[in-house]
Order: sequence, then structure tokens, then C-alpha cells
Amino acid sequence: MNKFKHGDIVLVRFPFTDLKSSKLRPALVISSRGEDLIVVGIFSRIPDEIKDTWVVISEEIQDFSKTGLKKTSITKTEKIATIRHTIVSRKLGKLPSNLLDQVNQALKRALELR
Repeated sequence: MNKFKHGDIVLVRFPFTDLKSSKLRPALVISSRGEDLIVVGIFSRIPDEIKDTWVVISEEIQDFSKTGLKKTSITKTEKIATIRHTIVSRKLGKLPSNLLDQVNQALKRALELR
């Protein structure tokens, strides 16, 4: 059993979509059942145009320090990975519930769920 929960922000080797390499980066736990976690990547480069499947985690929000992130970042909910909980380097923090609600809605759009 693992200790991570929906909404936790963790540091993990996140795979590139071509699966040829990975990068140590923050990720948001979407599901935590059994030994595996389903996570979405968190990225610090913010493009000019934000897709409806992305959620900005701004330094301006009240509880930003609780996220454990160093600067404004973005969750890209179409960047999904299933990982073993044992490869998590550490927990960084937790996403505030209002942003977690936004991520849940963006995830539905990314997965084309109704």
C-alpha cells in the first residue's frame, strides 16, 4: 500500500511521451490505488496560450507555499503516467482544493469524458 493521496504533489522521474527518456519533475497524484499512482505532469514553462486541459498553479494564490512548487507552474492533464509509488523521490506538497477541482474538470476534457 502507498501513502500518497489524490491531490498530492510529488517529485518523480516523469516519462517523455516517446518513452525514450524521463525527467525529474513535479507531478500531481490523480489516483492512488494499490501499488501504483496515476499522475499528471507539472511544468514550469508557461506558454502564451493556455489549453482548456491545462490548469495554472500561480504563485499569486493564497496557499501556493503548500504546493511545494518553486514558481508558477502548469498541470497538463493530457500528460498522464502510471508509476509505481516506490519511484517517487518525495512528496512536495498538496494542491489547494479549488485548483484540484479545476484539474478534475480539465482531466475530464483531456479524456473526453462527459
